[in-house]
Amino acid sequence: MLKKRASGILLHITSLPSKYGIGDLGPQAYKFVDFLVKSGQSYWQILPLNHTTAKTGHSPYNCSSAFAGNPLLINPELLSRDGFLRRDEIKNTPSFAKARVNYRKVSAYKKSLFDLAFDRFRKHDKFRDGYERFKLENNFWLDDFTTFISLQHHFKNRSWHNWPRQIKNRTGKDYKDVKAKLQIDIERQSFLQYLFYKQWNDIKRYCVQRDIRIIGDIPIYVVYDSPDVWAHPELFKLNRYGKPKYIAGVPPDYFSSTGQLWGNPIYDWQVLKKTNYKWWMERIKHNFKMFDLVRIDHFRGLIGYWQIPAGHRMAKNGRWIEGPGDDFFNVLLRQFSKASIIAEDLGYITEDVKEAIEKYALPTMKVLQFAFDGV
Repeated sequence: MLKKRASGILLHITSLPSKYGIGDLGPQAYKFVDFLVKSGQSYWQILPLNHTTAKTGHSPYNCSSAFAGNPLLINPELLSRDGFLRRDEIKNTPSFAKARVNYRKVSAYKKSLFDLAFDRFRKHDKFRDGYERFKLENNFWLDDFTTFISLQHHFKNRSWHNWPRQIKNRTGKDYKDVKAKLQIDIERQSFLQYLFYKQWNDIKRYCVQRDIRIIGDIPIYVVYDSPDVWAHPELFKLNRYGKPKYIAGVPPDYFSSTGQLWGNPIYDWQVLKKTNYKWWMERIKHNFKMFDLVRIDHFRGLIGYWQIPAGHRMAKNGRWIEGPGDDFFNVLLRQFSKASIIAEDLGYITEDVKEAIEKYALPTMKVLQFAFDGV
């Protein structure tokens, strides 16, 4: 795929024009694909499409799930086309700013539409076949995600660490009882994921038919307050109380004299290794269902990562820890094509990272203004 010279454009979905307050997977996305074709482009690169929250400023790189899609990208016109909404229900849209996304306003408006769509969905059996197939195909992550989001709503957005013990630990009668009580909201969250992936798969198919390849993006870390950490605490370096022992970041460099304190929990790569990196392989497989090529953000963290003791306010107080390296890549490249995995190597990159990239012949990145001057 990368053996011929080709070009493309980086444009995130949220930046597309839309009368619904945020760029989405509707008609403007299709028009952008047509533009790429007419202008002789081959690639459309986007930022992560994962579920985001107000807690992290709706940053796609600090998303609340490694698998779930962002419902705010669901297009109301396509919901109407598919019978989930009536035309009159999307006729009178609020007045949204054109230059920036007002996430609070967009979230409130789309929630009202999603409530109507979900109510109609529950009353009509004609939607069920596709929905049940989606649930079956995504059972690795879907139930954990939908249960987690519903519990978050139930506990007024408190972190999962502050939930009652049985619910936090997903054990006992209390957990079963509250999950049964929240079953309708759990199904609602599943329904929203079904809608997101239905619309995404449609635009993906449109791109394939026009020979446009999509480059997706995987943030290397997940946030602590996420279904990934809640459902798989053993995969992260947590203490016996379930709180992070260490957090992620980078040391001081020419961008910051004190380094960057990201705050994400650190993977326990020794535990992951014993599972043959199952969670990570499922994550990569999930992304390859969505995209033609996948960029791993902060790729160098797989070779060596900066680990900061939790509670420290300065990233410079951390230290380098050896990552999974060759063992991880050997498992990864037995399952996926190295030509479809892009190693993000921007910024200060050490020799061991360069050696790994060369050893596995992974495609890398260049910023155009610096690409040809030897820097």
